[in-house]
Amino acid sequence: RKDNFWEMGDTGPCGPCTEIHVDVRTAEEKARKPGRELVNNDHPQVIEIWNNVFMQFERKADGSLVELPARHVDTGMGFERLCMVLQGKRSNYDTDVFQPLIQAIAKQCGKSYGRSEKDDIAMRVIADHLRAISFAIADGQLPSNTGAGYVIRRILRRAVRYGYSFLDLNEPFMHELVKTLAGQMGDQFPELPKQQQLVESVIQEEEKAFLRTLEQGTRRLEQALVESEGTLAGEQAFELFDTYGFPIDLTQLMAREKGLTVDMKGFEAELKKQKDRSRAATAVSTGDWVELAQGETTFVGYEDLSTEAHVLRYRKVSGKGGDQYQVVLDRTPFYPEGGGQVGDQGWLVQGDERTQVVDTKRENQLIVHFTKSLPKDLDRPVLAHVDDQRRRLTARNHTATHLLHHALRKHLGEHVEQKGSLVAPDRLRFDISHYAKVSPEELIAVEREVNAMIADDLVLEDLRDLPMAEARAMGAMALFGEKYGDQVRVVKFGRSVELCGGTHVPRTGTIGPFRIVSESALAAGVRRLEAVTSLEAERMINEKLNRLEAIEDLLRRPADLLAAVQKLVDQNAAMSKELERVAREKVKDLAAAVPARARDMGKGMKVFVGPLELDAQGLKDLGYQLRQSHPELAFASGSAIGGKPVLAVSLGAAYAEATGNTAAGIIKAISPAIQGGGGGQPDFATAGGKDPAGLSEALKKAEELLG
Repeated sequence: RKDNFWEMGDTGPCGPCTEIHVDVRTAEEKARKPGRELVNNDHPQVIEIWNNVFMQFERKADGSLVELPARHVDTGMGFERLCMVLQGKRSNYDTDVFQPLIQAIAKQCGKSYGRSEKDDIAMRVIADHLRAISFAIADGQLPSNTGAGYVIRRILRRAVRYGYSFLDLNEPFMHELVKTLAGQMGDQFPELPKQQQLVESVIQEEEKAFLRTLEQGTRRLEQALVESEGTLAGEQAFELFDTYGFPIDLTQLMAREKGLTVDMKGFEAELKKQKDRSRAATAVSTGDWVELAQGETTFVGYEDLSTEAHVLRYRKVSGKGGDQYQVVLDRTPFYPEGGGQVGDQGWLVQGDERTQVVDTKRENQLIVHFTKSLPKDLDRPVLAHVDDQRRRLTARNHTATHLLHHALRKHLGEHVEQKGSLVAPDRLRFDISHYAKVSPEELIAVEREVNAMIADDLVLEDLRDLPMAEARAMGAMALFGEKYGDQVRVVKFGRSVELCGGTHVPRTGTIGPFRIVSESALAAGVRRLEAVTSLEAERMINEKLNRLEAIEDLLRRPADLLAAVQKLVDQNAAMSKELERVAREKVKDLAAAVPARARDMGKGMKVFVGPLELDAQGLKDLGYQLRQSHPELAFASGSAIGGKPVLAVSLGAAYAEATGNTAAGIIKAISPAIQGGGGGQPDFATAGGKDPAGLSEALKKAEELLG
């Protein structure tokens, strides 16, 4: 049973197996020791390449075996190992599966594979990890700080660290290898070349972000390792994790390379403290469910916004914001938050009494209504009534996200996939996978496409309880990471076909105007678009029109508004240049006048202290000129242009050497007089403040300090 019986765990399907092993050692090695003695012994050249499991039994919790009603053969083969055997190699990494990548890495770092074990390990790690993250990103899993995304980020950072530490690759390099991988694997995995630009962009941004902190974090870790006596303290490991983004396994690896260990108990304790602090900040006390009747909730919200219902159960929830109740009904028109759509609001009505529903969420199979109070008589039925205006606006925005998704894929490319969304009554937000900023021209094209689909007044095709295979065959878009059952709902508007459980308009014409209001970067390879529709879009359009009217009135309604505004811009630019010229002339004149007015303090040193009508930039320019032309001069001045006090101190090199004073030290001493603070360099420093009345006191103090 030890060698020829396969089971997945303590329970579940299992059965006898026939493992196929291969011995790829040299003839001399085989003569010294038979391969059968090394089977399942972790020998790198005596390896399993294939296994056939005859699924015959089910292992029960008590350890007994029960015959399966249907038996089959479960077979699995190691592709890389098979290639190794067929190509007569002694390692997976010597095969044509890995060599194109490894040779590309060798070219990048200027090293030869096979000459140094340390270099070879680094190249193998990078090649292996690049394959893993590239396929994951192409499949839709982006790096993040949680869940599967965090696994991707850790793998990527581990590879970057190997390149940085062992191959002297100090600039982003992994993204350049994606082209090699796509060329090698693209025929069998077309999704890789299709998503190549996205994969490259995501990896490059991740590399840049990690390399920015890697150098600083590595210095901190190496310092901590030098100070450690055999074990790196858990507190220091947590600091690296929390401050520098070092995954703990990376810290362990780097410590191990120095012959040290990491205090994991201490690290876990620090991590627990952080989690406890986070939980305490959002702590709520949830009471037990009070069950009034048994039963399940029937959702009727696609057809009805109002229905009679009975309370099945409720519970009290206490938090920092006060008490709330969670109520479960036997029937409800309230849509629970999900798929990016916010939960419905509304009322539970009994006679003249209305209990406000402030939110609706799903908890496991329950639809939970959040209320500030409970209905007066829990044994009597309530009229569950959704806020129809809010629902109507939300439905318009949800349908608009589907149209937006379709338009983005049409104009940006079919690599675009939804990465998240928010559908609220007043706005919508849509996150997509895309490798570059969406240009203004592309945004205009997308917006026009959506408005055209709205104008076409497309009719909703609501296809419920469709088998998943049938929905896929229709081309229905699914959200990556979302869980779907065997039966799904398909929402179709013309060529827009998506799996969706949300609420929608019956016809696109009811949406009204659609406007994109912003486009920004959310993460590496993810762009965020925000938009408005309907009443909010009308409000925004009217606001802009009113602003335009006001501008026309200010300019006395010119025949060509754009030309009139451009003329003002040009005039303003010309005036700014003239003001800069005048300011330069003023600084030049003062650079000649100040040394003449400076007080002689002996030994060839001079000091000037006094107010000047210069802004902060003017004081900086004057200080620079004085340091260049008069190294013996100390200069301190201030002004309060526009009611904002500023101070500046400039010390010539000869003066600073003779006295030991620093500009930063002087500024620190005098800036409290104007209720401010500042800083700078030994030769020049500035400060800003709140109290212009304190300027004279500050300059008096500067006079004393400068001598």
